[in-house]
Amino acid sequence: MSERLPASVSRTIQTKLVLPPDTNHLGTIFGGTILSYIDEIAAITAMKHSKEVVVTASIDTVNFLSSAKVGDVLHLEGVVISTGRTSMEVYVKVETENLKSREKTVTTTAILTMVAVDQHGKPTPVSGVEPESEEEKKLFQNAQSRKERRVRINELSSEWRA
Repeated sequence: MSERLPASVSRTIQTKLVLPPDTNHLGTIFGGTILSYIDEIAAITAMKHSKEVVVTASIDTVNFLSSAKVGDVLHLEGVVISTGRTSMEVYVKVETENLKSREKTVTTTAILTMVAVDQHGKPTPVSGVEPESEEEKKLFQNAQSRKERRVRINELSSEWRA
């Protein structure tokens, strides 16, 4: 596919409330819960871009920058930042908001690779993406180096398994 879609086509925003069952003994949200939210919004984001079902191929980076507590509101935002033939890199940012103080803090950022699949589960081509914001343009410019890093890691993993 040679068509390029604006990044805004895929932009997805979700809001979640941090509840007691989502937290650990310190009263902060479990990292695994955040990862689940990130994977979900990345899938929705990639499906909006590709108009296909997607699977998670990799979670390249996850940066836990701060925590969220019971009663905080989480704002998750996902956007496709680069594409391959059948894959899409999705950037996800998680921000926490304390409703009493209205203070917002970025808690987590992540980059995931999602692959579009057809009704038979086979990878299917996706449209390119046209970054719009400055942040999207910077992430887009670094896509090739992230891809090369993933390839190197896969090669090392293959050697290690052998």
